[in-house]
Amino acid sequence: MVAIIGHRGAAGTFPENTMVSFIACEKLGADGIELDVQLSKDGEIVVIHDETINRTTNGKGYVKDYTLSELKQFDASYKFKGQFDNCTIPTLREVFEWAQGNNFSVNVELKNDKLEYHGLEERVINLIRSFEMENRVVLSSFNHKSMLKFTLMAPDIETAVLYNKRNKEPWKIAEDFKARAIHPNYRIITDDLIEKTLKYNVAVRPYTVNDSKIMKRLIDAKCSAIITDYPEIAFQLRGKILK
Repeated sequence: MVAIIGHRGAAGTFPENTMVSFIACEKLGADGIELDVQLSKDGEIVVIHDETINRTTNGKGYVKDYTLSELKQFDASYKFKGQFDNCTIPTLREVFEWAQGNNFSVNVELKNDKLEYHGLEERVINLIRSFEMENRVVLSSFNHKSMLKFTLMAPDIETAVLYNKRNKEPWKIAEDFKARAIHPNYRIITDDLIEKTLKYNVAVRPYTVNDSKIMKRLIDAKCSAIITDYPEIAFQLRGKILK
């Protein structure tokens, strides 16, 4: 069955990369969540997409220039005009603590393709180990060398390569960096390439699939999962197709 992964939670209708967004995914029919991580000034693994806090909070500046306690002072839902109380930037630890109460998969994307976060890989692995999440986490990044480093450090934890340029043999990207999955932009993956890649035992999870017609096509193509801002729409579609 094609899994439904909530992109930054249920980012289409909730503040992205927040606990309220992740919790909503449970009610909306998702099978897992995708989130982004970076390091704070004091070395905490924080969940936020952009290298700066400008777009998603009421603050300004680089994530790396704030301590965790300082980052917690900003409102991560300010664009939703007070719909959510005390909505802060979460830590990956908070997400894993919440995940102990469900069976969700957690796709952790490292935002280390533009800024170098020294020790990020080691810190993420240690946290995964401490929560015994090895079989529930997929690590991904546009920084493919980082994924190779993960595989060498923790071969039991699944890695996936993110990419957004057309490739006639995408399974080879996974092979080159010893990853078990590819996460392509949905615009550059065809049904034929999905079928071929799956035959190489490489999982295919396109992002960010928000159009219902494209969702249906990818579900029909039997890709491993779709990553979407609207897990509720994908859940309804999957139910109709499987009837």
